[in-house]
Amino acid sequence: MRTKKFYTGKTALVTGAGSGIGEAISCNMAKNGANVIVTGLGMDQLERVCEKCRSYGVKAWPFEFNLEKRETIDDLVSFLEKENLKPEVIIFNAGISQRALALDTDFSVDLKLMNINYFGSVYMTKKLAPMLKAAKCTHIGVNTSISGLFGFPLRSAYCASKRALFGFFESLDLENDNIKVTFIIPGRVNTQISKSAVLADGKPYAKMDPGQANGMDVDLCGKAAVRAVAKGKHRKLIGRIELLMCYIYKYTPWLYWKLAKKISAT
Repeated sequence: MRTKKFYTGKTALVTGAGSGIGEAISCNMAKNGANVIVTGLGMDQLERVCEKCRSYGVKAWPFEFNLEKRETIDDLVSFLEKENLKPEVIIFNAGISQRALALDTDFSVDLKLMNINYFGSVYMTKKLAPMLKAAKCTHIGVNTSISGLFGFPLRSAYCASKRALFGFFESLDLENDNIKVTFIIPGRVNTQISKSAVLADGKPYAKMDPGQANGMDVDLCGKAAVRAVAKGKHRKLIGRIELLMCYIYKYTPWLYWKLAKKISAT
């Protein structure tokens, strides 16, 4: 009931909303009464998600843009201004993963992941600065992954880009009384993210990892994320047994160093 009361009548914007966790978050917010701006790649996918959101009796707008291309972020901001849409909830969910050893990864891949996972969200935040400053309160959710909390094999660029989000958005939260940031920190969730991950040369990994396939149900992840934002939590770990590594890293780092190399990265 508290979650529904929080979202009813609000307008939310979700990046990477055409599938996976972004889709689950969008639909769960719509189910709780929020109007949703569904953004990401692939207009057909975005329209499909919008139709699901509208089935709950709310409004939904699709907008295709690419966090790697700054001009499309400019277009999104122009669209919001033109339609007089001022989202009270923003979920930075879009991202891309990696499956390659650090020393084998071409630097262009490091740049690509930082541009999409980190700089894209930062640039978008700065473009929305006038709206954020003028708003009574804006709730921001940032999907960082447990890989943003510690290093992990085959994920060097991914871990770096996700960890950087903490530094920027924690500072943003501390600097602005009218901005509340919730870090959504999922472990293994059953989505297609491993298929779109990139190899050392930037080519698609194009495989479903067994760990990903056996991960948490994506709808349950979306529900947990939506509740965490509504409750104003600073951080929300979402997942199963893999979340133990977060506590091991924090409280017994010596054990983390022993276990991290033995756990399958796929």
